[in-house]
Amino acid sequence: MTGNYGVGLVTCAEEDKINNWPEHLIESILERLPVQDDVRTSIISKKWRYRWTKMGALIFDEQFFKKYVEIAPVGRKFIRIINKVLILHKGPISKCLLHIPNMNKFSYGVEDVDQWMMLLLRNGVKELILTSSSQSYKLPRYMFSCLELTNLKLENCLFKPPLGFEGFIDLQHLHLQTIDFTGNFSGARINLPKLKRLCLDTCTNVYNFNIKATKLQVLHVLDCPDAMFRRLFYSHVALCLRKPMGKFIGVERMKLAMTLSNLPKMRGFVYDRIFFTECRVDRYDVGPASNHLESPHCLDCTLDRLQIVEMRHLKGSKPEMLFLKLLLAYSPSLKKFSITRSGTCDANDIAKDVMWFP
Repeated sequence: MTGNYGVGLVTCAEEDKINNWPEHLIESILERLPVQDDVRTSIISKKWRYRWTKMGALIFDEQFFKKYVEIAPVGRKFIRIINKVLILHKGPISKCLLHIPNMNKFSYGVEDVDQWMMLLLRNGVKELILTSSSQSYKLPRYMFSCLELTNLKLENCLFKPPLGFEGFIDLQHLHLQTIDFTGNFSGARINLPKLKRLCLDTCTNVYNFNIKATKLQVLHVLDCPDAMFRRLFYSHVALCLRKPMGKFIGVERMKLAMTLSNLPKMRGFVYDRIFFTECRVDRYDVGPASNHLESPHCLDCTLDRLQIVEMRHLKGSKPEMLFLKLLLAYSPSLKKFSITRSGTCDANDIAKDVMWFP
């Protein structure tokens, strides 16, 4: 079978060797190839034919689309490939990364993306990463019926759950970036009973996002300027930041119904540009935050599982240093504590203050 038949053909002996490769090796090879090359592997041997239809991971990232922009800038070839892969796919999908390129530059529309989403959800995708490079993509209603999701990352999307949506029961990791939480939530609380990690990055209308997450371990909120009246229910307590955040620089008051005492299982903590001067605990004013942090009852338990702490843009104020001291004193499992100072703060002064801690 050798000769002038092209590079896609192999000898009988070579085909026998390839056919005897173990399944896990074939899967490993397919996972490392671009999707369009996975499809081409059907010509290698009988054992490889349509093996790509059972792949657990599907990656349609920016590199995938860039290749077809160079070949045919206004063509629909990439649409045909995605449709073929998703329609012929058999079995569950463990992970899918889907990048939505600029619709104004290509001859496709929202209906194509909606179809891809429907095909993905039909196969019970577990981990979904969905990014949009231009206009915000409005998530279809059936997206909220995919209860098999365990990991979800959305970027540049409109998040508008339908009436009656109660939550993703198996979701463990949620990353929302450049998301518009439109105001039509009707005050409904979203139940995320298994959520362990939540990240909100550069989102708007965050005050409409109301969730219940009883197993949350890591919370990261960055650059959410209108995050007012945000409530994160943790068991039977709530964290509510009542002032506009303004990239976390303008915080003046903090209501702490959920304090560090209620988070003994917390493993990671990120302090990013937070500066507060007054504190409110359980509806009772306690005056300046420094008074509360100096109280012997400020933290009545140890944070046994806390291992990593990041404090960014530290200014060296008294409340900040007291809070730093508190974390050092009550975190016996701490492995890494990184501090990034503000440009107006003297690093030597911070180091001296830390050295004086008992």
